[in-house]
Amino acid sequence: MKPNIRTGTGFDVHQLAAGRKLVLGGIDIPHSRGCVAHSDGDVLIHSICDALLGAAGLGDIGRHFPDSDMKFKDIDSTLLLKEVYRLITGKGYEICNIDSVICLQEPKLGKYIESMQEKLSGILGISPEDVSIKATTTEHLGFVGRGEGISAHAAVLLMKN
Repeated sequence: MKPNIRTGTGFDVHQLAAGRKLVLGGIDIPHSRGCVAHSDGDVLIHSICDALLGAAGLGDIGRHFPDSDMKFKDIDSTLLLKEVYRLITGKGYEICNIDSVICLQEPKLGKYIESMQEKLSGILGISPEDVSIKATTTEHLGFVGRGEGISAHAAVLLMKN
């Protein structure tokens, strides 16, 4: 008998530029630059959406929310996450846990992590302790280290109820 658990991984990356808000985990982060994107550019939520969709066998974020569709222009990514949650629960899945990491040279994110966990867990109907968010730099290496962009990785565990 096949176990009723599924894993998924997600990854997202965006360029940083002046004149844009920096939104991570649904939280506005004060910074001089934000993500260049069709939506609000929340790389953390986008990577979580991809991980959830992948685990449930539902494709990826681009399939459900294409950047060619103007109804998603500058959309709040928490709305995308709510729709992804509806899709996975509609297939009978519940979220066991999420583990994620944001790669960003600056600003430091430590004081925002708890707010992100609260925001995401509220949307997904799970405990904040089931949403792990870590932040790291790349020690000034690559596009993240040069401050040109940001990336996020996520892994999820789903269980079919």
